[in-house]
Amino acid sequence: MDTQLNVQDLISVGIFTAFYYLVFFIAAMFGFIPILFVLMPLYLPIIAGIPFMLFLTKVKKFWMVTIMSIIVGTLFFATGHTWISLVVAVVCGLFADTIFKAGQYKSFGHSVIGYCVFSLWLLGGMLPLWIMRDSYFTYIRDMMGDEYTNAIISMTPTWMLLIMIIMCVIGSIIGAYLGKSVLKKHFKRAGIL
Repeated sequence: MDTQLNVQDLISVGIFTAFYYLVFFIAAMFGFIPILFVLMPLYLPIIAGIPFMLFLTKVKKFWMVTIMSIIVGTLFFATGHTWISLVVAVVCGLFADTIFKAGQYKSFGHSVIGYCVFSLWLLGGMLPLWIMRDSYFTYIRDMMGDEYTNAIISMTPTWMLLIMIIMCVIGSIIGAYLGKSVLKKHFKRAGIL
C-alpha cells in the first residue's frame, strides 16, 4: 500500500474537514444555552459522527486524521479558544491516526475507538473551565454576561470534567454507529467491517 500522502489525499482532508467543522460549528452554536453547553461533549460527537465516518471511508494513510485535527484545532484557536485546544487536538489526532492504522483502515471496531479518541479534542476547548478557571470565566462574563457565566460555573464543578469525558466517549460511540448506519453503502465500498 502506498503510504505517501498525495494531492488527492490532501484534497479529501480539506473537503471533509470543512464539512466536519461546518456541522460541528453549527451544532456548537446551541452552546449559548448553558445546559447545552455542558452537554456539548455528548451531542457534538453524535451529530459530527456522520461527516467523520464518511471521511474515514476515504482514509487509507497515516497523517490524514492528524492533519484534520491540526486544522480543526487551529480553527478553534483562531476563533478565540486558548492554545490548549490546538495541543489537545493534535495529540488526539495522532493517537486516533495510530488506532485507525492498527485496524488497517478496515476495522469498524478500530474506527469506533479511534473516533472516541479523536472526539476528545473538543474537550481541549473546555479544559480552561478547570485549569484557568478565574481568567476563563472573566472572559466569558465579559462576552456572555453574569447570568450565563454563573449558570456555567454552577454546572461545572471539578468532577464534571470526568463526566464530560464519559459523555464524549458515549456520544462518539453513538455517532460512529449512526454514521455507519447512514453510510452503509460507503462503508461496504470501503471494505470497513
